[in-house]
Amino acid sequence: MDQKNFVVSYQTFKSLNELTASDQELCLKAEEALKSSYSPYSNFKVGAALKLSNKQIVLGSNQENVAYPSGLCAERVALFTVGAAYPDLAIQTMAITAKSSSFVIQKPITSCGACLQVMAEFEQKQKQEIEVLFYCIGGEIIKVKGIKNLLPFVFVEERLER
Repeated sequence: MDQKNFVVSYQTFKSLNELTASDQELCLKAEEALKSSYSPYSNFKVGAALKLSNKQIVLGSNQENVAYPSGLCAERVALFTVGAAYPDLAIQTMAITAKSSSFVIQKPITSCGACLQVMAEFEQKQKQEIEVLFYCIGGEIIKVKGIKNLLPFVFVEERLER
């Protein structure tokens, strides 16, 4: 038997003021994306903002449905928008935040496994890591470079590649 370990690399910041101006802007855009969230069942709004290689910012928000599995996370809404409308542009950075009318969010929320897998596919396609900011409004921010720091056993099957 071989014992192997992962090293996860990330940074934490106590507030937006500690981030670069570009990262601050992206976090505020993710907060802006909350306005278009359709979340009448969970009352848990999620917003995502993606900065592309041409510096354009694409927003996404979670979209729920009474048939629960039919909804979609904010991250995938934004990612699939990029894939459909800007297929030749790389995603450099993305920021994700959340807000609830039922409780106070006290730490950054992170992406689900399905969203991480989609992010990994974009990294593989664009041959460039994505920097991710998990932003707690009024609080801490976690910054991660590269999805393998979040999903070390990402699903990849080279025989299925284009």
